[in-house]
Amino acid sequence: MGKLYDAIDDRLTAFIEQQKMFFVATAPSGDEGHVNVSPKGYDSFRILGPNAVAFLDLGGSGIETIAHLRENGRITFMFCAFEGKANILRLYGTGEATCFDDEGFAEKLALFPDFPKARAVITAKIHRIADSCGWGVPFYDFQGERDQLKRYGDNFTEAEMKERVYAGNATSIDGLPGMTRPDAAE
Repeated sequence: MGKLYDAIDDRLTAFIEQQKMFFVATAPSGDEGHVNVSPKGYDSFRILGPNAVAFLDLGGSGIETIAHLRENGRITFMFCAFEGKANILRLYGTGEATCFDDEGFAEKLALFPDFPKARAVITAKIHRIADSCGWGVPFYDFQGERDQLKRYGDNFTEAEMKERVYAGNATSIDGLPGMTRPDAAE
């Protein structure tokens, strides 16, 4: 049977820190549009307080998370135990994206010292914390991180990376605004 928690305590923090992968889910408002679920790896999740978290948005296949957060702020994080005792933990909250050209980005990026550049840092205020049995989650053995995303990012200067993000992440798959150049927003 699942349990609800008021805060991310030491036990939940330890569980989160042991996981090598987590999932981020967002959705647009209304009946139309696509729900987005993205797997995340690397050392890209931080607990900022008993009801506050952050993750590093390195980019990837689209701009759905940022577009959905800008529209309605809803976000869910899910952690599954693939090793050890079965457990699933979900953190439900409201989030915001601080993108590379936004004020305060450098301070938030500093939470992730192994990553000199990124598309955004997502922060979230957590209002519901729930776990469940996880008995249906199979065992998997962690063999290591894939390094392709890091290596890909290393091929570009910061200016080139920003240009690629603006060009490729202007809108979500549902047509919601994504990354907007600061001069275009004025």
